[in-house]
Amino acid sequence: MEHILEAYLVENLVNGRYFGDPFSVLGMHHSVDEDGQKLIFIRTVQPQAKKVEIIDPKTKNVIDTMRLVHPNGLFQSDFGGHDNFFPYLFRITLYNGQTYETEDVYRFWPVLGDMDLYLFNEGTHYRSYEKLGAHLIRHQGVEGASFAVWAPNAKRVSVVGSFNGWDGRRHLMRPRGSSGIWELFIPSLKQWDMYKYEIIGANGDLLPLKIDPVGFAFEMRPKTGTLIFNHQNYQWQDSEWLRSGREKANALSSAISIYEVHLGSWRRNSLEGNRWLTYREMAVELPKYVKEMGFTHVEFLPLAEYPFDGSWGYQVTGMYAPTSRYGTPDDFKYLIDALHQAGIAVIMDWVPAHFPKDAFGLAQFDGTALYEHADPRRGEHKDWGTKIYNYSRSEVADFLLSNALFWIREYHIDALRVDAVASMLYLDYSRKEGEWIPNEYGGRENIEAIHFLRRLNELIFAENVGATTFAEESTAWPMVSRPTYIGGLGFGYKWNMGWMHDTLEYMHENPIHRKYHQNELTFSFLYTFTENFVLPLSHDEVVHGKGPMIDKMPGDEWQKFANLRAYYSYMFMHPGKKLLFMGNEFAENKEWRYADSLNWDLLLGKHNKGLLHLVQDLNKLYQLIPALHELDCEGAGFEWIDGSDIDNSCISFMRKDKQGNSIIVVCNFTPVPRYNYRVGVNESGIYEQIFNSDDLRYAGSGVGNYQDLLTEEPGWNFKPYALQVVLPPLAVVAFKLKVKKESLKRF
Repeated sequence: MEHILEAYLVENLVNGRYFGDPFSVLGMHHSVDEDGQKLIFIRTVQPQAKKVEIIDPKTKNVIDTMRLVHPNGLFQSDFGGHDNFFPYLFRITLYNGQTYETEDVYRFWPVLGDMDLYLFNEGTHYRSYEKLGAHLIRHQGVEGASFAVWAPNAKRVSVVGSFNGWDGRRHLMRPRGSSGIWELFIPSLKQWDMYKYEIIGANGDLLPLKIDPVGFAFEMRPKTGTLIFNHQNYQWQDSEWLRSGREKANALSSAISIYEVHLGSWRRNSLEGNRWLTYREMAVELPKYVKEMGFTHVEFLPLAEYPFDGSWGYQVTGMYAPTSRYGTPDDFKYLIDALHQAGIAVIMDWVPAHFPKDAFGLAQFDGTALYEHADPRRGEHKDWGTKIYNYSRSEVADFLLSNALFWIREYHIDALRVDAVASMLYLDYSRKEGEWIPNEYGGRENIEAIHFLRRLNELIFAENVGATTFAEESTAWPMVSRPTYIGGLGFGYKWNMGWMHDTLEYMHENPIHRKYHQNELTFSFLYTFTENFVLPLSHDEVVHGKGPMIDKMPGDEWQKFANLRAYYSYMFMHPGKKLLFMGNEFAENKEWRYADSLNWDLLLGKHNKGLLHLVQDLNKLYQLIPALHELDCEGAGFEWIDGSDIDNSCISFMRKDKQGNSIIVVCNFTPVPRYNYRVGVNESGIYEQIFNSDDLRYAGSGVGNYQDLLTEEPGWNFKPYALQVVLPPLAVVAFKLKVKKESLKRF
């Protein structure tokens, strides 16, 4: 008595061309023989086996020796007169005589529920990473790993790895109806086992082996294997931070000063082949340095897994895995934990705008344009040689939205800086006429991307207390950092690229010519409160031939450093949150190179050391004085004194806090010291200098106001009172009211 399988199905099974549900033909099944008698049969494909025996799991006695149905490894046993399934194991003997016991993967029920499939297809799961990918679980009393992957147009998907000799015939996955998801539970697999997916695509071709789109860990590049990883093992120590620290750190009224870091080149170990520091080594060095410097946030260039070092992390293949370059996922958690315990918030660059074309990644994942648009006018970034996500596809949107929440939930990231937002918003971004497709209304706006970005921000602000988002958006798109319910994109903050561009152009000018460019210095004040802005001096300003910050300044060595001190001081006094790329704080003297350490030896020089002290003091002043941060994003926090002193290349203004207390800021962008310079103020009394970028501590000339200043009448600059101050050369000075003199008559 036996159950006979059609010859063509036998050939398909042993040749890896079976495109149906493998659970319908493999494993244990009821059937009837040719005489109509009931039987149970067990069928398995074991191409590596010389002999396969069915054994009792408890006694280990042999129940049956399976017969070889096909020489390429199809085995079968038939049991007549049986109505009930029974437990069993396979004992497999290899051709070299080695023997091992294993479960039959085709005896296990599905792991995923129908609701999981429905929500993912609908695009509203938002925790799909808990179901897709590889997860170590206990299923039907057996330890192992569940696998699930979305490949709706694939004809066959298999899990392959060293555990099955990379043979795609041995672990064919179960298709879950019309959901496009394939799943399989494989017993006995453990943490760090490596795997990929072998996929026969929509046209019947065998594709290059694919990594898991929801893989949690990967091999060190250039290898690309996905590694099984369990996220439940790490014991966090930052509960207090999550309870109150994060929300306070990211608030609009808080002092936010960001230190942007490329982890692989911040500091290297020169004694060990110039290698980069690990996550755990950085956990010792980085929090201490950032705390000493007074920065409130660290922003990491993208750390999701990427294959090419030269992309700096902006061409991501493993959206759900921190790069293995610096250690394990738990090591990365340790670094974040250490920063939180030091009171430092963590921002990570996040890249949902595009992905690379690497054959092992998302591109043509199931043999079709699955994650990307099929039409290159929508689906390719010519500038970057990458693919563009298809945001209109609900499963793709869920993949990305779940990923954003994943980093906040699983890694306690405090904020995401969303890269290249402008490229997402505009269909004609970096495209010529005829190279792009208008939207349904004939416009250039990417409606699907707009909806995606709004949903992203709504989810992050709704589900994660205190978490926020930053948009790198370089155009005049309105209301980027305004709530979605009034038509905004919903970001917490937006990078002020206009301020960066204009002010760097101004600073590049020889001081003698700056009076002709005053508008470049002051133009930002016309729009600075239209968004919640961050003033960024990022990595983009010190690469691709742009040179280091110090080389953007004119003059001899002293003037270069004085200019840079004045520029940073103006930045910290200007409304908006602050961002400096690593090395900017001490005037790195070469263009940033991702494979080299910063030149920390420069700190032996007095000017570099002085600039470091300046940034350190600016950070402390920014946090200490509410007028410099409380109303960073509100017009009530700023008042002009004089923005039109063009001949002297000077500007002056007030910064105010919520109680109306003010700080007086005066900037001199020429190398000429100005004595008895009149500045209008609103309150009479005694003022003191609280900051001077020309101080000797910063390797300046020491010119300044080192005695208290008494207001005078009549006033100046349309203010009721005036101060006569000394303006050092190429410097910024700041004053605050020390003692009110109520007896002085108001003008």
